[in-house]
Amino acid sequence: MKNILARAAGVAGLLMAFSAGVMSAQQPGPVIRFEESAAAMGVTFRHETGAAGELVMQETMGSGLSLLDYDGDGDLDIYFMNSSPMPGWKGEGKPANVLYANNGDGSFTDVTAKAGVGDTGYGQGSTVGDYDNDGDPDLYVMNHGPNILYRNNNDGTFTDVTAEAGVGDPGWSSSGVFFDADADGDLDLFVVNYCDSSPENNKWCGRKGKEWRAYCTPQVYTMTADRFYRNGGDGRFTDATLEAGIVDRTGKGLGVVSFDYDHDGDIDLHVANDSTPNQLWRNDGTGHFREVGLLVGIAYSEDGRSEAGMGTDAGDYDGDGLQDLLVANLDYETNSVLRNMGGTFLHMGYTSGIGALSLGRVGFGLNWLDADNDGNLDVFVANGHIIQNIKMYNDTLSYAQTNQLFLNQVDLTFKEVGETSGFALPNVARGSAVGDLNGDGLLDIVVSRNGGPAGIYMNRSRGLGHWLRLRLRGTRSNRDGYGSLLALKAGGRVQTREVRVTRSYQSSSEATVHFGLGGAEKVDGLTVTWLSGLEESFEVPGVDRVLTLVEGKGRKLAEKNALRRGGPAKGRAPIDSGG
Repeated sequence: MKNILARAAGVAGLLMAFSAGVMSAQQPGPVIRFEESAAAMGVTFRHETGAAGELVMQETMGSGLSLLDYDGDGDLDIYFMNSSPMPGWKGEGKPANVLYANNGDGSFTDVTAKAGVGDTGYGQGSTVGDYDNDGDPDLYVMNHGPNILYRNNNDGTFTDVTAEAGVGDPGWSSSGVFFDADADGDLDLFVVNYCDSSPENNKWCGRKGKEWRAYCTPQVYTMTADRFYRNGGDGRFTDATLEAGIVDRTGKGLGVVSFDYDHDGDIDLHVANDSTPNQLWRNDGTGHFREVGLLVGIAYSEDGRSEAGMGTDAGDYDGDGLQDLLVANLDYETNSVLRNMGGTFLHMGYTSGIGALSLGRVGFGLNWLDADNDGNLDVFVANGHIIQNIKMYNDTLSYAQTNQLFLNQVDLTFKEVGETSGFALPNVARGSAVGDLNGDGLLDIVVSRNGGPAGIYMNRSRGLGHWLRLRLRGTRSNRDGYGSLLALKAGGRVQTREVRVTRSYQSSSEATVHFGLGGAEKVDGLTVTWLSGLEESFEVPGVDRVLTLVEGKGRKLAEKNALRRGGPAKGRAPIDSGG
């Protein structure tokens, strides 16, 4: 009898399990899917390297892009950087940067000529910021050669104001970032420079015995120092590099991100350097910096080596309120996941699952993003080798490589889903940027490709959670609220985000702050700590919408006299990192 009852219970259990399986099949979970849509959306941009056979180094470094609402119509436009001919180039026409206007119907139109931003220099990166606080985004273009500052005229056109602004750095600039170093309400500018490679001093690199020539590494060239320009508030900048304490003697910079790493209310800088130690410039609140990369643990790899840092990004992936770092590196170095432990960083590349899966790839662009709207930051990596004939040196590697998407597993690890979510085709990707291009509450990804067509990966995922998107308008702080800290409570937990656009590799993403909410149908609390020191809360009337938060229009919680005058921060519980 006992055996019969046991068997009956076992059958009942099997039936219950089967029923649950049927219900699960009838109610599938989220499906993560991105679709390559550039051509269908009218974006036909193709990057030109300008190569003429001499393997000049900048030909393989590719270029970046920027997402911005240049015309103020509420949707994101795209600005692509292009290169220019090397001596002896046999191509046709004259490569130029291209601006595409978002038509709001899923298509884009080339408006470069009308806007006046078709620079024909050897383009590398671009960054976006309203440096004159007039309500529209301006563009700063980094070149191998003189850089350009385009002021937005708020009528669909731009004016080249480089000379009067005083920011025409003539070297090889790779990336740059607008940020408010001294919290005076206007955006300063930090420019990352690389090395002195040029057609005039191009060196022969490769394997001499077999005459296999390859692009050189940065070790054979001299570094060029980064620059810091302080905004005078009158349309002009002053080169204040040395005054600000930024003495760069080693860096060969490619990527930069601004973020408050020590939670003290001011904005610091992380620079990803290629083959030299990475840097972290700690801000004392007055716009004076001290380099603390070695002290906080980000200068070298886990085994104490300088790596080939490319792109970098900051974000709170573990939900502890502190900003963590990503850095893309060369093959066999692994991409870096640097967890902020409270002013120092812990290398989590291998334990996160990202390190091992980057060994055979060269990462350039990379971004924190909530790809599935579950409230956790995922990771996108844009991959592509730098040596076209890499198989001659290593037959396990390839020039074109697949991009990667890592989903956050909420246990400090990530799962790679690129092959199944729309990133199965190899490419030679460089810059990457993230933003909601069609206003559906899902984050899309745009990439630039070296010597190839641009890529737009539209997020066509199904079954995702709710979302909230926030645009900031500073009144005492800088106009777009760069550097502000947002804390959102929903579904029994708190998410934090900082407002920044420059991240990844030579690229800028959208300024709108995106929160995935998962199954939460309401927001229980939202606070903003502005760079001015004002902390206030805002009511959120519902989810799945875009809101604009204006400084001074919320409910005041505190007035924090941040360290603009050199005293200790009174806002974000500063961390003592020994710097």
